[in-house]
Amino acid sequence: MVSHRRSTQPGLNRGARITVLSAAAATAAATLGAATANADPQDTSRSAKARVDRLYSEAERATEQYNEAEENADRLRGEVNRARDRAARGQEHLNRMRTALGSLASAQYRSGGLDPSLALLLSSDPDTYLDRAAALDRLTERRATELWELQQTQRELAQTRAEAVRALAELERNQAAATHHKRTVEHKLARAKQLLDALPDADRADFERASRAGRYDVLPAAADLPAGSARAAVAVMAVRQALGRPYIWGANGPAGFDCSGLMQWAYAQAGVSLPRTSQAQRYAGHMVPLSEARPGDLVAYRADASHIGMYVGNGQVIHAPYPGAPVRYDPVGMMPVSSVTRV
Repeated sequence: MVSHRRSTQPGLNRGARITVLSAAAATAAATLGAATANADPQDTSRSAKARVDRLYSEAERATEQYNEAEENADRLRGEVNRARDRAARGQEHLNRMRTALGSLASAQYRSGGLDPSLALLLSSDPDTYLDRAAALDRLTERRATELWELQQTQRELAQTRAEAVRALAELERNQAAATHHKRTVEHKLARAKQLLDALPDADRADFERASRAGRYDVLPAAADLPAGSARAAVAVMAVRQALGRPYIWGANGPAGFDCSGLMQWAYAQAGVSLPRTSQAQRYAGHMVPLSEARPGDLVAYRADASHIGMYVGNGQVIHAPYPGAPVRYDPVGMMPVSSVTRV
């Protein structure tokens, strides 16, 4: 007969094991507490500021996506309205043609009977008319022309209505995209504000004063360079007038601006219509090397051109930096430059 016995570790009963585990947990907690207490507060502040900066960058990308969706929505609203106007005019023209043909048919009926060609002309399916025209001895050239015009008007009207439906569906998609990007921006800006509010007063004030400059090489001073063109000179004067105005995401002036909105507004004062987004603005002229930048040139930042400013000479740009920071001067090398565009 085999005997079954529960094995235990020699010399270590249940109470002793609990004591050892409790001691280990207490040691770990004490070590973690000491590590937290010994953490450099500057590291925590730097980390929070880096996260805020990243959130601002991400919000800026979402802002440009929102701007693009809104710009597309504006264009599509125009397309929908124009298509509806064309459809209304086409329907009126079709109604007039049918009325004229109906009057002709009535007159002929009163004079002794309805012409077979007219009966077919006024049928619900006139598309078969030309196919059967050879069988109608009394078909006249005038009636053939009238039928062709009627058919052509019907086809154009159907095409116009289809265009309106397509534009309306695309408009709804762009409005949904704009709503999504708006929520993204608002979420990231709210999170950035939470992080800033949690910083000590001194660190928060330091962040709000600090520029994002000095991390990359800057262009040598060149204050005496002329603007790239007369209209660029006007745009430079306009962008200087905007100094101190607040950053407002999705805004293109004059009370406040986001980065691409500021560029669009400044060039509008010179009679130049720029696209709404920074990504499109980088292609609004011809690109030049950074070393040849002149006042009025558009300087796009980051590989995705999600930020943009205007070069104003002396190695500086004027731009709308991010929420909480007004339109201001910064060194042109404040962030990696992806392109320089002369409008």
